[in-house]
Amino acid sequence: MNDLVLECIDLKKHYGEGDITVEVLQGVQLQVRRGETLAIVGSSGSGKSTLLNMLGGLDLPSSGDVRVDDRSLFEISEQARAKLRNRSLGFVYQFHHLLPEFTALENVAMPLLIRGEDISVVRKQSAAILDSVGLSHRLEHKPSMLSGGERQRVAIARALVTNPACVLMDEPTGNLDRHTGQEVQALMNGLNSEFGISFVVVTHDLELAQKQGRVVELKDGLLQPITLS
Repeated sequence: MNDLVLECIDLKKHYGEGDITVEVLQGVQLQVRRGETLAIVGSSGSGKSTLLNMLGGLDLPSSGDVRVDDRSLFEISEQARAKLRNRSLGFVYQFHHLLPEFTALENVAMPLLIRGEDISVVRKQSAAILDSVGLSHRLEHKPSMLSGGERQRVAIARALVTNPACVLMDEPTGNLDRHTGQEVQALMNGLNSEFGISFVVVTHDLELAQKQGRVVELKDGLLQPITLS
């Protein structure tokens, strides 16, 4: 079985208006293997979030391709791309983006409900994932009743409930205090060990980056491996 869950092939992105062109990505190459944890670091404005959005098929490249579970994200229709995202990728952002009118359980259930799966199965599966992130006692709480760390745990549970091949995370600890950020780091490491899910983390948090299996830096539109001391 191919153990590549995510592959980035000569990915380029530029923005232009008139005679002005800004080259953001200049031929990015990247491979992420099953069960791997990877941190992408770089200065502000280097294009990290742009890259992450293209890895998730949320933004289109100027050229190049991204393959998820050996399927191209950009050689298929938008409908097929959304389906592939739902089945193979999870997303966690700096701001949790939970729906305020729904409970933790209902927020986590959303990706499965979008698939049209049976509601009783969905509730059971969502409750199990919330238990795995330590929130079995918060199932019926709405986001306003949860702490910042708990809301981020709900967001992580929502990303995991579809059993994705890879979870993409954009500054997952950026809106948390240091202690809560460390708790989220420990949770990610535990979930990676337990479920074998790959994590790709864009972050300015060097402590979080150091805890990933591999670290790359986005600089001048290209990725290069680095070692953090």
